[in-house]
Amino acid sequence: MVDQVLEVLRNAPSGIILDATLGGGGHTEAILKARDDVRVIGIDRDDQALAAAGSRLAPFGDRIQLQHRAFVDLGSVLDGLGIDGLSGFLFDLGVSSPQLDHADRGFSYRVAGPLDMRMDRRQTITADQVVNGYDEAAFARLLVDNADERHARRIARAVVAQRPISDTASLAEIIRNAIPAPARRRGGHPAKRTFQAIRIEVNGELEQLADSLDEAVRRLVPGGRGAVISYHSGEDRIVKRRFDQAATGGCACPARLPCACGAVPLAVLVRRAGRVPDEAEAADNPRAASARLRTLERR
Repeated sequence: MVDQVLEVLRNAPSGIILDATLGGGGHTEAILKARDDVRVIGIDRDDQALAAAGSRLAPFGDRIQLQHRAFVDLGSVLDGLGIDGLSGFLFDLGVSSPQLDHADRGFSYRVAGPLDMRMDRRQTITADQVVNGYDEAAFARLLVDNADERHARRIARAVVAQRPISDTASLAEIIRNAIPAPARRRGGHPAKRTFQAIRIEVNGELEQLADSLDEAVRRLVPGGRGAVISYHSGEDRIVKRRFDQAATGGCACPARLPCACGAVPLAVLVRRAGRVPDEAEAADNPRAASARLRTLERR
């Protein structure tokens, strides 16, 4: 959704834009090409992604600064750089294409790889500890909480029964066999939701998101704009809730009456509903088909 992101950030003030999930640097490259009056701080916890982005963005010189950190650390990153106000921010959540395409990272259910799934390879917890260590109830719960998986109990029972599981291909096959045959024929690969749920658990993605969004919104200068791309309902619920909180100031007064609680809104929603990729982009890049973009502007 590069074009939609550029449309949102085109009206942001001059200054500094935070790319909180830099990945391979595609969005940042487009931003820097479109606007010569901004600099970008790019954060990512994946060292391979940072290396790739560093090469791609080298022509922009000091207009780009890279930081090997998680987006939950954005406050300390910006403080360390002496930056208080942001002209804009972007979060492109989920797993990146390079991570999926490299079997040794363990994110893909299509090819055999280690049970890893760490975005930051400095951390100790891996998918192996989740798959082979969680009890059946805990494993089923994370499938529901992180991926809305309808067949969570069946999958959890099958996974626990066939431990130890050694690689991603074996795990994907166990999941496929655990799901009823009619359900396997719709909604994409049968293991997609389970792999998503494990990845989110390993990387603590949902736990970090709400506080990080609040901090990013707080850092925006007046007129500054924020954009978040999410890929599943759990992420999108958090984004919608935090953006609504910023737009209402937490006001709980009846909708048709003037606010009497003293809430102070921080932002306005650029669009009430999230945007989705157009048909051409969804067809060209199937991984973008589930994306939803939400945006706001600081008062």
